[in-house]
Amino acid sequence: MKIPKHPTLIRRHLLARVKAFKLQRPLLAATLVSFRRKCGRPGCHCQSGPGHRACHLTFKEKGKTRSVHVPKDLLPEVQRWVREHQRIKPLLQHISHLAVAQIQTHSKAQRRKAGRS
Repeated sequence: MKIPKHPTLIRRHLLARVKAFKLQRPLLAATLVSFRRKCGRPGCHCQSGPGHRACHLTFKEKGKTRSVHVPKDLLPEVQRWVREHQRIKPLLQHISHLAVAQIQTHSKAQRRKAGRS
């Protein structure tokens, strides 16, 4: 996303992005992984077929990768939480870039104002 040069435009863009930041649901900074696994029961259909579908959530905790099993009944809700994080992440980056641009252009704008008065 393009960052404007003028401080007023930067402020306007920043306020608009912050307004768009409203969370629609909880967010989850993790990766959802789906895979197939054989259960180990001798008579189960998974022994000769593709296996049972399972999902794990992978995330970092104190610098270590952790993994949590996601039950089937929670899967759609967890997928929405992960998508919400994916929606918010670029918006957060853009807000951060706009804030830095506002700080950088502040002194220049103050000098410009002082010269006009």
